[in-house]
Amino acid sequence: MITDQQANPEATRLPKEFVDRLTKPFVRFLHIQSASGAILILFTVAALVLSNSPWADSFEHAWETQVGLQLGTFEFARSLREWINDGLMTLFFFLVALELKRELILGELNKPRMAALSIAAALGGMIVPAAIYLALQSGQPGEHGWGTVMATDTAFVIGCLALLGSRIPQSLRVFMLSLAIFDDIGAILVVAIGYSSNIVWGALALATLGLVIIRATAMLGFRSFPLYFLVGGVIWLAVDASGIHATITGMILGLMTPARRWVSDERLYAILSQVIAHPASGESSADTKDRQTLQVAEIAARETLSPVERLEIGLHPWVGFVIMPLFAFANAGLPLTLNDLGNSVTVAIFSGFVLGKPVGILLFSWLAIRLHIAIRPPGLDWRLLAGGSLLAGIGFTMALFIANLAFGKNLIDSAKLGIFLASMFSAVAGLALLMWSPTRGRTHEVDHA
Repeated sequence: MITDQQANPEATRLPKEFVDRLTKPFVRFLHIQSASGAILILFTVAALVLSNSPWADSFEHAWETQVGLQLGTFEFARSLREWINDGLMTLFFFLVALELKRELILGELNKPRMAALSIAAALGGMIVPAAIYLALQSGQPGEHGWGTVMATDTAFVIGCLALLGSRIPQSLRVFMLSLAIFDDIGAILVVAIGYSSNIVWGALALATLGLVIIRATAMLGFRSFPLYFLVGGVIWLAVDASGIHATITGMILGLMTPARRWVSDERLYAILSQVIAHPASGESSADTKDRQTLQVAEIAARETLSPVERLEIGLHPWVGFVIMPLFAFANAGLPLTLNDLGNSVTVAIFSGFVLGKPVGILLFSWLAIRLHIAIRPPGLDWRLLAGGSLLAGIGFTMALFIANLAFGKNLIDSAKLGIFLASMFSAVAGLALLMWSPTRGRTHEVDHA
């Protein structure tokens, strides 16, 4: 039988269907790193066009449509925009936490001094922009919006780096991805601490009990994702009722997700070696030994990937190609006028991103290396770090998310304009510097000082 399979390699592959001819090009498109950024831009432009068209009022009112559940006198409803911002964005933060957990346990960040550089850079990229913003807005109506300038848009930054291809080393991609992830974690903490209402301790205690149940369930060996998502939904409702912004649920549950796989390669191969062809008989539905062996093999093949990896693979297309574009479509619209260009909020946000991000990232990175807390990865010279720090000024998605919480209707358009202008400037400046950087002769030694 082995000889026959070697003679016919097609026998070891899954059967092909006509639909494969349609889906393969789409799947190939999804694997392009810059694809999600391109779709995000498309939906952003669409939102801007509709917001400056004769249908602007209808477009805005559509997002205020109330959607929810009513049972007798009990009513749980929110606007469509709020469901996107509070509900779907929880999945975004869940994915961010999964990526961070994977990098810390399985990736480059499991080396403490490598991770320390990204953490230091992220801290600098949050603290300095917020300080610049507060210096410009102290005592003014927009003072409460300091958190807007703290986050970096992961999708746009990685998309920009993908455009540069082989001109930049992998070490810069890893550094920027980890920086953006730490940035997003910091942003959701800022939301939870700085932009939450009065705390309802009973609801918070219920959420904590839910987290304990999640942990106990995992320790007992339950491996059903639907069970965890059901308990996670209850925790989300409890956190939402507590007054803390519910999206922090995604971050906590993501960091709690196991990163170690259940079945090793050796055990998988041992189980697969027991698999035999299912007998072609009328007893195909019987509970035979062959059927049991195939079921065990199916479970083993699935469990060779850790829960973090499986969830990340499953969620990434939905977050990148559905949730983030939908968020941009619901939040990126604003009337474009020249009147807001000199608005103090617009200037403060622009300054925080364009000046604060690169200064903060470079300064804190230099301090971390100088103090021997962190090391610089091979091939990641200071010019590359400067280009990457400029790209970090692309705040967009997370900046819009926090701006919607921080600003009232009288300032939100000025804040959005500052976010758009800063993101465009940072993208152009960062790409220009990285394209100008020489691709040869870079040092490949780790910088310890």
